[in-house]
Amino acid sequence: MDSLRMIENWPVPTAAVAVVRRDGTLAGTRGPQRHPFRLASVTKPLTAYAVLVAVQEGALELDDPAGPAGSTVRHLLAHSSGLAFDAPKAMAPPGERRLYSNAGFEVLARTLREATGIAFEEYLAEAVLSPLGMTDTWIDPAAAAGPGAGGVSTAADLSRFAAELLAPKVLDPSTLAEATRTAFPGLNGVLPGFGHQRPNDWGLGFDLRDHKSPHWMGTANSPESFGHFGQSGTFLWVDPVAGAACVALTDRDFGPWAAELWPRFSDAVLTELDHRH
Repeated sequence: MDSLRMIENWPVPTAAVAVVRRDGTLAGTRGPQRHPFRLASVTKPLTAYAVLVAVQEGALELDDPAGPAGSTVRHLLAHSSGLAFDAPKAMAPPGERRLYSNAGFEVLARTLREATGIAFEEYLAEAVLSPLGMTDTWIDPAAAAGPGAGGVSTAADLSRFAAELLAPKVLDPSTLAEATRTAFPGLNGVLPGFGHQRPNDWGLGFDLRDHKSPHWMGTANSPESFGHFGQSGTFLWVDPVAGAACVALTDRDFGPWAAELWPRFSDAVLTELDHRH
């Protein structure tokens, strides 16, 4: 894919990208596919997936109490528990605002451990990483917000996860469909790096494209697109309408460079895919 050459002009030391088709095959790659990158918040969809597997297996329910009084597993996954960004401190009642929270994902990991009796990192490996063949992905034990932002992975591994998100086998398709619909519709909040969004729609562990503006995805991404980006300069989006997903990993922290270049890159990828059809 010619559009993937755009990363050669990104102001980053190292970048790796991959585009995955609905059937799980690669439409194109660029950069070192087995190079490990810090995921930052691209960790959250992986953590959410482990929680959703536990729900599917009956170890947890989405409406089980978790976090602050009145909050549930669903609230935590959808950043609507009221917890602060990086501290287990309630800033608002559950279900009132979309407060993006690393602390909420730490509570999720602890809730999962208590429900299953299995350490979170072990459960993630057994439930998600191993079935998908993601042998080069792990949670850095030294990371401050491990379940929320401590993941390390490669473009090759995240391509396997992207294929699962396009055609789920680990999760039942109905479970993933619920996770990629708006949870607690109409909540306003800040999308980190892009300011206030009204509404700031979110699924269960996934940022929803919807009609947010500005956004890290492109204008060519369908409103049904979902995914996540990370402050370490990483993103993963899935566009079910286009039948494609895109992984981009870099080793330069997110900043104005990414806010400008990522949407342009995503638009170029989708335009090229559309022309191929």
